[in-house]
Amino acid sequence: MANLLSLSEYEEAVAATRDRRMAWWREARFGMFVHFGLYALIGRHEWAMALENIPIEEYEKLADRFAPEPGAPRAWAKLAKAAGMKYMVMTTKHHEGFCLWDSEATDYCAGKRGPKRDIVAEYVEACRAEGLKVGFYYSLMDWHHPDGWRCAFDPEARKRFTDYTKALVRELMTKYGVVDVLWYDVSRPMEHWEGWDSLAMNQMVRELQPDIIINNRSKLPEDFGTPEEHITAQEHDWEACMTFNGLSWGYVNSEQAAAYSYNAQRILKMLNTVSNGGGNLLLNIGPTPSGGVPPEAVEPLETVGRWIQNHGEALYGKLSRLGRWSPSGCGGITAKENTVYFWSWIWPSEGKLGLGGFKTPIVSARILGAGKELEVEQRPYRAVLKGLPERCPDETAGVGVIAVEFEAAPEFTWCAGYPQLHGGRSMS
Repeated sequence: MANLLSLSEYEEAVAATRDRRMAWWREARFGMFVHFGLYALIGRHEWAMALENIPIEEYEKLADRFAPEPGAPRAWAKLAKAAGMKYMVMTTKHHEGFCLWDSEATDYCAGKRGPKRDIVAEYVEACRAEGLKVGFYYSLMDWHHPDGWRCAFDPEARKRFTDYTKALVRELMTKYGVVDVLWYDVSRPMEHWEGWDSLAMNQMVRELQPDIIINNRSKLPEDFGTPEEHITAQEHDWEACMTFNGLSWGYVNSEQAAAYSYNAQRILKMLNTVSNGGGNLLLNIGPTPSGGVPPEAVEPLETVGRWIQNHGEALYGKLSRLGRWSPSGCGGITAKENTVYFWSWIWPSEGKLGLGGFKTPIVSARILGAGKELEVEQRPYRAVLKGLPERCPDETAGVGVIAVEFEAAPEFTWCAGYPQLHGGRSMS
């Protein structure tokens, strides 16, 4: 590896190439997270080993029972593509310590136990077959390795464990061609990047994969933030990672999970919220022990994909960051240059829709996917769109989108007639 940069030098170098490296990701908006490992055999939670205090020697027996069907990731990738997702991120090693590839650094891996196959290679092949960007999740925390907890207080154990970690990460960065995303997770038990030697490790990663983007969970800021199980906009690039059911990232018995799982409308609302705030949505599935797609995820994701085929203009590409403001209680918005896209959760029943606060003149309004132009009546801080059909024109998910084009990038003030609600501040 080239001479190690200082922290400030490294962060400056990363920032210098960030716009180029992040360009595809900033326009992708939607990706699939896949949590797959030995915990799928238990089917209760991906943290079962720790939460239930299962001894290592008992838990590791699962490795010999782990038998995903050959080529199982193909179904994940096909569903991701059908859902309108642009990239995938799979757990190459979760906290349990089991590696889903054929590793030279450990025998606790899919190449030497259980399936005796490289599941990561199958996943990469599946992504590329569907034209999806490839992301690797890697948990820094490791419940199986003997130094995985000693590293917090024993310098010799820390050296052994960070060397082991770097060896595994190096394998992931060298065995599979171009890797688009490295998604670290849980840096415990060490609380600082120096404990993980993240500065050296991530420089190694970037030397091997110059175009890669890296998340912020190795205790360095890197390229993007990762709010988990909540959608909270951040100043910098960010991606909300969400379970499909609010119960578990790993596989849960589908009959039980189905009661908690998101429907298409809820997923679309999440997509609207992240896009409005300048972020991405990484939505998880937890494959079955055999590697099958959890049945409860299929219909909602396929429905979302059909919806996106007619409304992708409002989701993909370089969107403006607007925050959570909306000009109507009937839905939410995204924006691109001079156009605001209104995503309607509640379709107006009177054939018209009022939009509050816009100061910029409106040029036109149309319903996406329906080819219908609307009449626009505009006065200061209020526009009324007329000629809407009585029922929502979207028969896929019941979420209509109206594209409103302005003369210039729209400026608006929230509740213009009630300055006491916002202190008179402009929201432009």
